Amino acid sequence: MILDLGCCRGKIPGSIGMDIYPYDGVDIVHDLNITPWPIEDNSIDLVSAKHIIEHVESIPAFMKEIHRVSKPGGKVIIETPHFTSLDSWADPTHRWHLSTNFTDQFIKGSYLAEQIGEFKILVNKVSFGSFIMTWPARLICAVFGRRFWERYFSFIFRARNLYTELEIIK
Repeated sequence: MILDLGCCRGKIPGSIGMDIYPYDGVDIVHDLNITPWPIEDNSIDLVSAKHIIEHVESIPAFMKEIHRVSKPGGKVIIETPHFTSLDSWADPTHRWHLSTNFTDQFIKGSYLAEQIGEFKILVNKVSFGSFIMTWPARLICAVFGRRFWERYFSFIFRARNLYTELEIIK
């Protein structure tokens, strides 16, 4: 079972779509800031959260609900604008501007994992646009790693989005 959070009008075919607005195709009209969500514990195989985490009031509460509704070993896909992306700042409803290491707070041994549940990072990457000036950033990431690029070059060579895949550990 797939849960598409903040699905808007483009719900993943065959998924359960949850959004605050009653667009056509939305299965559950619900504010993600109100917990618990109207979904059973341990019932979801895959959670898709594309361009929604930057809108929620509390990322820890959001991740805790994802952990609660997901089956052990379930997967989570999160996509959000990188903090250097103009897209991150262009929408006045964005509350959070995230870096590549925001997911580190949800892995084993971190203080948030102990409070909300543990996740394992499967994929954590940054994407760049197709403009030719993104090639230096791609090269820096390939040679020195994305964290090096983010620390020293991210405001010179900006990113577009963060893409993360997590596994639910229960």
